Amino acid sequence: MKHQSVVIKGKIRLKDFDPDARGGLDKEKAREKAEKCGERIGDLQQLLYANSKEAVLLIFQGMDASGKDGSIRAVLRAVNPAGVETANFKVPSDEERAHDFLWRVHKVVPPYGNIGVFNRSHYEAVLAERVLKIVPRQVWRKRYEQIVAFEKMLSENYVLLLKFYLHISKEEQAERFEECLANPRKNWKFSQADLKTRQHWDDYIEAYEEMLNATSHEAARWHLVPADRNWYRDYLIAHTVVKAMEGLKMKWPKPKDDLSKIRVV
Repeated sequence: MKHQSVVIKGKIRLKDFDPDARGGLDKEKAREKAEKCGERIGDLQQLLYANSKEAVLLIFQGMDASGKDGSIRAVLRAVNPAGVETANFKVPSDEERAHDFLWRVHKVVPPYGNIGVFNRSHYEAVLAERVLKIVPRQVWRKRYEQIVAFEKMLSENYVLLLKFYLHISKEEQAERFEECLANPRKNWKFSQADLKTRQHWDDYIEAYEEMLNATSHEAARWHLVPADRNWYRDYLIAHTVVKAMEGLKMKWPKPKDDLSKIRVV
């Protein structure tokens, strides 16, 4: 891994990737690069909004304490909040359970011109619902194909999907939990439910690995991001977003009227 996230294009094993990878960068240099990327994303968002022909959807998945919230803050530090829509998929409501599992997801896909953020996503349907045995195997296995079809449809309708799996080690997660317990300003972040999830660590890693292999398709590849170092994680994600948005080759739209004839009096 050299200054970029791993783009999953074939079968991978998570144990082959170091969550503590740093790409040869130090903290100061990485933060400097991340800040510049953040400013560039702010500029690109203005172009995105001005054209309003495409949307960008950032999807974040990872174990508890892997840094999803922190990554979102770092990536969108210079973005106009009015152009961002966020969604966090928790336990489905009664209404949501009365529909197919993608119904609540499609409703919150960002409109053209906006950046959307999913802090957890439709992938919970093949992660938590699998590990906690909320749905049977024959149900969640079919969902891989359904998710890929859904994402291809979005891509064909001008939604740029960028999917990030934040790869944290079990040891680093424990340190972050302990920090939350020791720091009064972070106590509110801690939930005993996180410890219950941690008890299923191996099951979740197995589920993540199968999910990444089954749903990293040409229209929306998964980016595997080492997450033990926040500063390196944030730089990699911001860098990836910049490159992807620049790939849209957006230009400032031409005005509808002939501005040369307009006078301000």
